[in-house]
Amino acid sequence: MDWVQQQLPALTQTATELITTKGVDVIGAIVVLILGRIVAGWIKRGVAAALRRGSVDDTLIPFVAGLAYFAVLAFTLVAVLGIFGIPTASFVAVVGAAGLAVGLALQGSLANFAAGVMLLLFRPFKIGDLIEAGGSLGIVRQIGVFSTTLDTLDNVQVVLPNSNVFGDKISNLSANENRRVDMVFGVGYNDDLQLARDTMVRIVSQHPKVLEDPAPQIEVCELADSSVNFVVRPWCRHTDYWTVNFDLHRQLKEGVEAAGLSIPYPQRDVHMHQVGA
Repeated sequence: MDWVQQQLPALTQTATELITTKGVDVIGAIVVLILGRIVAGWIKRGVAAALRRGSVDDTLIPFVAGLAYFAVLAFTLVAVLGIFGIPTASFVAVVGAAGLAVGLALQGSLANFAAGVMLLLFRPFKIGDLIEAGGSLGIVRQIGVFSTTLDTLDNVQVVLPNSNVFGDKISNLSANENRRVDMVFGVGYNDDLQLARDTMVRIVSQHPKVLEDPAPQIEVCELADSSVNFVVRPWCRHTDYWTVNFDLHRQLKEGVEAAGLSIPYPQRDVHMHQVGA
């Protein structure tokens, strides 16, 4: 207790000197942090507003605005370190080395991040599009920085790493307004081919969702083993694809049979030769 009483004046003097010498730096650092955060918020809102005025996709706006926000905060942190006399060059070097080590440990995540940036910049698809990518077919529900979320046609949610999406072939089935429905129908070799074609043309042209322009293509395409095959290629809006596909498969089958034409099954002729004793 006596020792504490003896050292108390010295401790008080040291604390007073620290407050008088570093107090201004501490207050300045606090002010810089507050102002930096305020300015970062302004810049984030300004960037978001500018992107909206430029008709940028809604998926890209939060990502770019967030990058601007954290960039301003990083500069604010460097400024605060400079106030306390910490060499910022050394600090940046340490942060760079740490970033390199983290990058090597998270190569897969960084690859997904880079692919996510490319998807957000080049926009090969948007939310609501029906796409086939990364081995999955589905409707795009979310485009994230690291992954893309699809809802398959049977309503199963699939989360794909962005590197798998951007690094593979992307088929956007909703990009174009119109799509072609490709079907193949066969009739027997003894059937009237002109009657078969006229029947198919009539059925296809009567469907309300089949477009007149481009005109449907219905022609003989193959002399197969058991049938003469026709390609049937009507056009429709991409939103009507499955309706046209399902309807015409049923209607063509019924119409061809009603016209007295046959839809042959695969056949094979077997010749029997009797060999004497």
